[in-house]
Amino acid sequence: MLDLWYLFLAFLIPGILGYGGGPASIPLIEHEVVKNYEFLTTTEFGEILALGNALPGPIATKLAGYIGYHVAGTPGAIVALIATIVPSLVAMILLLGLIMKFKDSPKVKKMTSLIRPTIGILLFVLAFQFFDTSYQSAGLLQTAILIISSFLLLEKAKLHPAFVIMGALTYGAIFLS
Repeated sequence: MLDLWYLFLAFLIPGILGYGGGPASIPLIEHEVVKNYEFLTTTEFGEILALGNALPGPIATKLAGYIGYHVAGTPGAIVALIATIVPSLVAMILLLGLIMKFKDSPKVKKMTSLIRPTIGILLFVLAFQFFDTSYQSAGLLQTAILIISSFLLLEKAKLHPAFVIMGALTYGAIFLS
């Protein structure tokens, strides 16, 4: 029962503070489930994140469903999903009139533009943590191969990220298992 409460808190906090959607919530979820409650290791979280990114739909709900199920089965998945969805739902219902009134306000646009660099920094820190974990477990050569090939496939070949993720998972299964 205590695990369900911790799951609820672990996903409620990112649900409340994750302004900007999934990319903003990922580092917050990672902090809660890896560092705060220790439901997963950084490596496990990275694998779940990669798998979740390869599937369609919002990333926060996919992470909540999987991690909730991993920790406490079906009740855990339900609790984590509710904790992820309810803050946004309540905020949208309560603030809809206010949002419509001020949607073209220069102050609101400036606030939104100031939040984007913060989200970028949070994602960079998360990526660096994944790099550090990958480097320690797989070694520099394997990590460099994955980083460089992913960059080239995404930026130069313009391959869809889902195919790059599947390729990286295949590479890991063949060469790193």
